[in-house]
Amino acid sequence: MKLIIEFAYTDFVPVTQENVQELFVTADRFNVMGIIEACSNFLVEQLNPHNCIGIWRFTDNCYYPEMKNKAFQFLLNHFEVVGTTSEEFLQLSAQELGKIIENDQLIVKKEKTVFEAILRWVTNSTEERREHISLLLSKVRLALMPPEYVIKSVDDNEVMKSSEECRKLLRRALENMLDIRTKDFSNSIICYPLAYPRLPAAVLLAIGGWSGEGPTNGIESYDVCADCWVKIPDNELTPRAYHGTAFLNGSVYCVGGTDNIQQLSTVQRFDLGTHTWQEVAPMHSRRCFVCVTVLDGYIYAMGGYDGRDRLSTAERYKPRTNQWTLIASMNARRGNACCTTLQGKIYICGGSNGSECLLTAECYTPETNQWTMIAAMGKRRSGIGVVTYSGYVFAVGGFDGTARLRTVEAYNPDTDTWSDMPSMVQRRSNYGIAVIDDRLFVVGGFNGFSTTVGVESYNIEADHWSYVPEMKISRSALSCCVVYGLTNIAEYVAPRPSLQVSEVEEGKVV
Repeated sequence: MKLIIEFAYTDFVPVTQENVQELFVTADRFNVMGIIEACSNFLVEQLNPHNCIGIWRFTDNCYYPEMKNKAFQFLLNHFEVVGTTSEEFLQLSAQELGKIIENDQLIVKKEKTVFEAILRWVTNSTEERREHISLLLSKVRLALMPPEYVIKSVDDNEVMKSSEECRKLLRRALENMLDIRTKDFSNSIICYPLAYPRLPAAVLLAIGGWSGEGPTNGIESYDVCADCWVKIPDNELTPRAYHGTAFLNGSVYCVGGTDNIQQLSTVQRFDLGTHTWQEVAPMHSRRCFVCVTVLDGYIYAMGGYDGRDRLSTAERYKPRTNQWTLIASMNARRGNACCTTLQGKIYICGGSNGSECLLTAECYTPETNQWTMIAAMGKRRSGIGVVTYSGYVFAVGGFDGTARLRTVEAYNPDTDTWSDMPSMVQRRSNYGIAVIDDRLFVVGGFNGFSTTVGVESYNIEADHWSYVPEMKISRSALSCCVVYGLTNIAEYVAPRPSLQVSEVEEGKVV
């Protein structure tokens, strides 16, 4: 109470680990919003996988929905650690655990993580909790787990063996798996609640490009959990190709390119939360074939073609001031190159100087405002894709002046060397490239004869490329970016019905 009185005079209160809970409850009782906000901010900053459940449950003692939502979202985002290591997790009630695992926004790479977390919770107090297991299992997307794993789980777990309800539920999951193999995704998501994919933490956007006779403004998102592409409606983007995109602070920026009439200096911002478009400050130069990336809160635009020359100039944009500022020019003129960031530096590779395709590469250090040449690639590559993946700079595909390429090489910044990597399945240049779900994706492009809808991904652990579902729009000269941290991510993915297993009620399968 003393601290609350002092706050009335000083507008300041010291919040510590020792006093935060008592202070929060007292401030809530007397509706002292300044202290409530200070305590809430303190607790949110302290969130980690081992205390997030305690903080989430603590909010039941005081009314501050914003903090409750942040704690719950943190729990969903870090469930893989929480469910396997947190001691607080073992103290959840069955109702609380059910609320967590039924949520579409629960982030797990594999559904078996949820299944194993339930078993961990039950095993902590088997006799008291075995009655809840069938109801909890009904909230798991069982049909997304490997069939052999489901069968083995029944054989290896005494609690599962002893529950007829669990065995029936798992049998139905196996039947769903067999049915789904013969049906497409749209049917399976409607017919099989046990196969509803959860919402992804991030989506890959494919934006604009050259389709048919000219630029398109089409935007599609790739839903990694549902493994399909979704068209984004209500699009006010100016049709553009050979542009760049960047995701920053909840918005996508579309930078430069061409509208098939002129090279563009314009920049459009799409607010993913409100679905609204806005034109922001233009660049200093027109830049078709531009390279765009984000580093430390700035959007960088480098090189390109202004209608007369390939450019070596570069500039960066600060969203807060809505201003572009010129930075040091590159060592080489580059149009149709590609760039990425790694360890606080920007790497730009390949492209064309107007006379030949380039095999050179260089990096930019913001602290010194300097470009430095690095080891050259093994092949000339214009229309190249460059991305950071697993600690390396990957240079993928492109055009060497004679043919489209499917070869790949990776740069190690520690040794300043390039190494050959497995080649793509399809030759392509001027495509989109991004990393999501621990995989490297190449999207669309030009194969030497036509634009393509084809998409493939590379998994560094498996060390091979494989096809994934095609886009709906055939295009090259597009740009891809990965967006994340959206509270409305459900608006950018395939629709999900609510998870309702009608046959399961109060823990019984009928």
